[in-house]
Amino acid sequence: MPISWNEIRDRALAFSREWATECSEDAEAKSFWDSFFNVFGITRRRVASFEAPVKKDDGHGGFIDLLWKGVLLIEHKSRGKDLDRAARQAFDYFPGLKERDLPRYVLVSDFARFRLYDLDNNEQHDFPLADLSKNIKLFGFIAGYQTRSFGQQDPVNIQAAEKLGKLHDLLKSSGYYGHPLEVLLVRILFCMFAEDTALFERCQFQDYLEQRTAEDGSDLGMHLAKLFQVLDTAPERRSAALDEQLAAFPYVNGQLFSETLPISDCTRQMREALLDCCALDWSRISPAIFGSLFQSIMDTTARRNLGAHYTSETNILKLIHPLFLDELWAEFHKVKRNRNQLFEFLKKLAHLTFFDPACGCGNFLVIAYRELRLLELEVLRHVRQSDQLMLDVFQLIGVNVDQFHGIEIEEWPARIAEVALWLTDHQMNLKVSEEFGQYYARLPLKKAPHIVHGNALRIDWNDVVPAYRLSYLLGNPPFLGKSLQSAAQKEELASVFHDIKGAGVLDYVAYWYRKAAEYIANQPHPHPNPPLEREGTKTTIDAFKLLPFQGGGREGDGVKAAFVSTNSITQGEQVGILWPDLLRRGIRINFAHRTFQWNSEARGKAAVHCVIVGFALSDAPEKIIFDYDTPKSEPHAIKATNINPYLVDGPDVVLNRLSKPLCAVPSLVYGSKPVDGGHLLLSEADKLELLSKEPAAERWIRPFMGSEELINSISRYCLWLVECPPDEMRKMPYVLARVEAVKEMRLKSSKEPTRQAAATPSVFGELRQGNSSYLAMPEVSSELRLYLPIAYLTADIIASNKIYMLHNATLYHYAVLSSTMHNAWMRAVTGRLESRYQYSAGIVYNNFPWPEPTDKQQSAIETAAQGVLDARAKFPTSTLADLYDPLTMPPELVKAHQVLDRAVDAAYACTEPSRSGKTAFKTEAERVAFLFERYQQLVAPLVGVETKGKKRKP
Repeated sequence: MPISWNEIRDRALAFSREWATECSEDAEAKSFWDSFFNVFGITRRRVASFEAPVKKDDGHGGFIDLLWKGVLLIEHKSRGKDLDRAARQAFDYFPGLKERDLPRYVLVSDFARFRLYDLDNNEQHDFPLADLSKNIKLFGFIAGYQTRSFGQQDPVNIQAAEKLGKLHDLLKSSGYYGHPLEVLLVRILFCMFAEDTALFERCQFQDYLEQRTAEDGSDLGMHLAKLFQVLDTAPERRSAALDEQLAAFPYVNGQLFSETLPISDCTRQMREALLDCCALDWSRISPAIFGSLFQSIMDTTARRNLGAHYTSETNILKLIHPLFLDELWAEFHKVKRNRNQLFEFLKKLAHLTFFDPACGCGNFLVIAYRELRLLELEVLRHVRQSDQLMLDVFQLIGVNVDQFHGIEIEEWPARIAEVALWLTDHQMNLKVSEEFGQYYARLPLKKAPHIVHGNALRIDWNDVVPAYRLSYLLGNPPFLGKSLQSAAQKEELASVFHDIKGAGVLDYVAYWYRKAAEYIANQPHPHPNPPLEREGTKTTIDAFKLLPFQGGGREGDGVKAAFVSTNSITQGEQVGILWPDLLRRGIRINFAHRTFQWNSEARGKAAVHCVIVGFALSDAPEKIIFDYDTPKSEPHAIKATNINPYLVDGPDVVLNRLSKPLCAVPSLVYGSKPVDGGHLLLSEADKLELLSKEPAAERWIRPFMGSEELINSISRYCLWLVECPPDEMRKMPYVLARVEAVKEMRLKSSKEPTRQAAATPSVFGELRQGNSSYLAMPEVSSELRLYLPIAYLTADIIASNKIYMLHNATLYHYAVLSSTMHNAWMRAVTGRLESRYQYSAGIVYNNFPWPEPTDKQQSAIETAAQGVLDARAKFPTSTLADLYDPLTMPPELVKAHQVLDRAVDAAYACTEPSRSGKTAFKTEAERVAFLFERYQQLVAPLVGVETKGKKRKP
């Protein structure tokens, strides 16, 4: 157990005074360093050896003055000697050391001066012996005090995955696999972490393995089994004849070592692999990455790309800050000058409960626990400042791992979550120890996190933690689109959404929202806490320990929840299926992160685009939307009156998929769908090759255009044989061969409509072309563009099903669809393909609330629209992608669109009396809120869904 910092400083002062005399004999060096280690409460000979033999890079042998394998190398010189030369000599020893024995620190000294090299952080510290006490925290690694700031890209994370993965592979190949292997690796991980963070003595686990097991590894499994048994046995129950080295290990408890495992048969390779693992500094690995680490260990493919499975702390903090952390810190700052209120606040922290119903390896719970402990530590600092006579601040530490609950469908991640929380608890205890100068640890483990191994969609969450006891529900449930769901998962969907029509299109994550709504809406109410009693007017430590928490209970506040989710549940058709049910159940959205990119360390890993939705059964006093200029940019917070299911500031309405427009405008339809296996489609090269063999086919070849072709002016063609006479077709054998291939493809299809279309193989499977020009709109477009790239096309250009067609479109229709009003609406409600906009006629166009302009306003709108077309015409060689790229959009076109926007905005202003005289919208959020109000005027509100904060217009 580490001694306190106060005692270490006192010992350092005494050491400096003792060795301040003019001693310079090398013979005294051993005494000097033995005394130096004693400053930190460490017996030098337990961890480090004098005159360790080593073979230098030049082939000659040498002796290291003092070596603590994997930790510290010391080179000592006589007083006044050159420390630069001493350092060069120290580093010359490195090539002769095993990789696992290479030190993190190098220390050179001449009795009077110290120079410490921190090789991981690339730092050098020089100071005289007299200043040792002032620099004592540089040597915290000797005493066991090491506080870390963890980086997800720290190379040690990858090294740990590779080294522990190698051990995993060796054990598995020997026939040791499955549950026993998973539990064995979890225990080994705990032991390695424990000896690097002062739960065990430094190198205690590694020393036992090196000193007590045979080099051929034949008895390694037996020794591990014996050690695990000792760790699970209380000291008073241990045998009096127990080996002294084993008896020195502490009692761990916590059920971590209680299960008896089969003894593994080990080899020399396995022993070396385990010792290589022990040589790593496991204190540098954040428990938040343990889950990712173990996932990579179990999967050799994932091991090569550890970051692919890592949820960054930055993204986790995006959820927990607005869910609870910001509010708790604000409350602390409000009460920190009132001693009694600080005690109440400490008690509140110790009574909060957290639940992740899809916890995986516990990343969200680990970070939430760490942040709660950091807040508690800040409170303890203020309590200590307000009462300098308080001797035992450790009695006030109340936050513990048993406040954290989870459900995980796989067993080993559930166990990792428990261990990660315990290890995080110990890391925070080390921070407390460092802060208050006295070692604090919770060993044996008396409290445990409550992680249930089970299917969250099939068990009652109240059996894990009753809703009335819960403070916060949080997590990152799995994302899985409808086409990727298994039969079992679809069955789960049917059981959860048994009363919702069309639920089959929902993403898998939607199930957790429905379960959460049912869970928090049906919470029973416990008996209220008894009144808080006090000893006079001052709360004592003993009173703090005995009295229940008063105030801030769940009875009045209710559960607050937040999930990370795929953005598809807040866009497109899924909104109209999922959210009416949630709103009817009383769910209110209190904060939200709009679409952002879920970070991954993996190179080449496809980006995941997510949202975060914070919700409860009551409205928060202040609602916040975190918006992103692009999915990769930083968020900016926007205060909102109400947050609707599209995560915009507007009334709680949802859009159903309509078959025709809400307003009196032409219908928007898909283009024609080939359903041809590619046999009727031609590239430029295909076209030239076909015409070289069959010149007569030229009459029946038409330009073919989808989203990509429209936006990027790509030349593509198709065989359009709708009106081709049979006799003429028969004279074109190469065309007939393509038609025959279409027929064969359709006949082999598993879809009945496709097989029926084999009766007419010469034409597209779905025909919608028409005989007049039309307005073409791409189905998919980049999220970076401010405007959808829309264009007029002539009737001879065949539109694919990746283009929407608006027949009989006037300049007025083109104008409104090109306006910022329509684009803002589209961005708010449309679905997305990754982060790109995926336009929908049924959701976006048919529900769009068009303006009702006067004749004068319509004329101004049409004039402005022509101005946009004229500006585009000045750049005949530029594609729509060129023209509407925000970086290359011509100034003339920018100005033309601004003129158009003012004209369209003016038409909307006359539609809404409250905007009389206001023709400009300050923000896109203001536009979207206005459009939702306009939409409400055009349709009846959803049955049973109240609108928030706005008086409904008749």
